[in-house]
Amino acid sequence: MAPFDIQSLNSTLPYYLIFGVIGMGFGAILEMSGFGDSRKLAAQFYLKDMTVLKVMFTAIIVAAVLISGASALGLADLSRIWVNPTYLVPGIIGGLIMGVGFIVGGFCPGTSIVSASTFKLDGIAFAGGVGLGTLLFSETASFLGNARHATYMGRFTLDELFGLPMGVVVILLVSMALMMFYGAEIAELYFGKGQKVDKKALIPSRRPYMVAAGALIGTALMFAFLGQPSSLDRWESIAKSSGVSLKNRDPYIHPAEVVEWRSDNNVYVRVVDVRSEGDYNKFHIVGAINASLSSLEDINFMKALKQVPDNTLTFVVSNSELYATAAWKRMVGSGLKNVYIIEGGMNKWLTEYPTDPCVAQPITGRKVGTEELAFSFFKSVGDNCYAAHPEAQYKEAPTDCYMEAHPELKNKRMKAVARPVPFDSGTKKNFKRKVKMQKKNSTAGGCG
Repeated sequence: MAPFDIQSLNSTLPYYLIFGVIGMGFGAILEMSGFGDSRKLAAQFYLKDMTVLKVMFTAIIVAAVLISGASALGLADLSRIWVNPTYLVPGIIGGLIMGVGFIVGGFCPGTSIVSASTFKLDGIAFAGGVGLGTLLFSETASFLGNARHATYMGRFTLDELFGLPMGVVVILLVSMALMMFYGAEIAELYFGKGQKVDKKALIPSRRPYMVAAGALIGTALMFAFLGQPSSLDRWESIAKSSGVSLKNRDPYIHPAEVVEWRSDNNVYVRVVDVRSEGDYNKFHIVGAINASLSSLEDINFMKALKQVPDNTLTFVVSNSELYATAAWKRMVGSGLKNVYIIEGGMNKWLTEYPTDPCVAQPITGRKVGTEELAFSFFKSVGDNCYAAHPEAQYKEAPTDCYMEAHPELKNKRMKAVARPVPFDSGTKKNFKRKVKMQKKNSTAGGCG
């Protein structure tokens, strides 16, 4: 899926050539647009020459339409497209500082490089100032403490802000930009050329521009009608490659290996439990997140799942494997890495790590349904029993019936009771280790 994965070329000549060609092309376009001239750039703040606004917003809306369209057609994975993380207050302050510098110096950092590349003295001076300012900031940033990371919002986009579908947001963005272009044309006539703005001037007359604007709005409407693919749609687009792994049962992990990883302090293990709330309350693994399959289609929920350290392993579980597999497909389709399924579900987990008999016993005498809990619980214990965290060696007695199951401890204090560990580094369980930690796709970008 696009954007194309070129990490395999990292540190090779073609890798650097790709970015070199893109960079030179971008710089050439800026220079041809007149962005290497500080007078032209500064003129926008006096409403005399709005080329910067028109060129930049043209690029923004064309890119927005094409990206949303590529996603709607299943050609692009939006989770792999870089979006600068939002630090609201520092971003506002930094924007104001940069804006003042733009007005005074006539450049932004990027355009100063374009100007300097054509040996303009003001561009060279501004680029030197950018370098000096960057050096000073890097040397003094520690004095700011956590202030520069305040109001962190992560990857935050307009569709999340307004709670609207992406296609609708793109239409609104294109409409806003076209109104800005209309206002910019009038401003240039009045402030730039000193002409009187009469009724004739208020009527758009450039047919090629009007045709282009209509085509852009029409395209945005078409992609909005198509809508964005669901996580299952994205899964279908990668099913040919990832489906082989699923068929070979590579993502299915023995409960003992899950416990082994949970005891590793260098890895953050997260369990997503997609069972019903009732079964979750009866018993669940310590720290497990209860989620429904429908919640995995929620943008904000998936965003929270993705905002984890690189050393995170996610294990999804249901009573058997049916719902867990469906959840795994949605997570993988949404771009989540290092996701695995607990083999046999909670039924196998409780077989490997049984509760005390006074808490639950296996259901006998009838056939258990595909996604039915195969154990009859006499009380809801949640994660308040040893089976919920078999990697723990010392724990206060968690259930009222613990004493009934262990009469030898009746005359002893129950706090910090040492117990034999049912699992010791995997040596007492016969299983094949399958987990292979993957690095997140490297995403970076931005323009300054």
